[in-house]
Amino acid sequence: MKIYLYILVMAVTTYLIRMLPLTVFRKKIKSRFLTSFLFYVPSACLAAMTFPAILGSTSSVISAAAGLVTALFFAFREKSLVVVAASGCAAVFAAELLLRWLPPAL
Repeated sequence: MKIYLYILVMAVTTYLIRMLPLTVFRKKIKSRFLTSFLFYVPSACLAAMTFPAILGSTSSVISAAAGLVTALFFAFREKSLVVVAASGCAAVFAAELLLRWLPPAL
């Protein structure tokens, strides 16, 4: 029975987070600062959620960093999302293979 209460609370919370901006901000936002701030919020949230997952998703931080640097390189060169993701995965794979062949550090 307690689980239904948790689900209800989370449903109400999610609903309020999505509906409050629609009801509070009925007029167009004229502040340039607030408009630019709200424009960059999704990118900042995505980066804040993705970056820790990138560094912790592989068996080594070195291979994760190699994939991150490779993906950033192709992203800044304005390649497609498929190219960026595939190159990042390939860099992680290559780094993992290379790290297996290297002797462990003292």
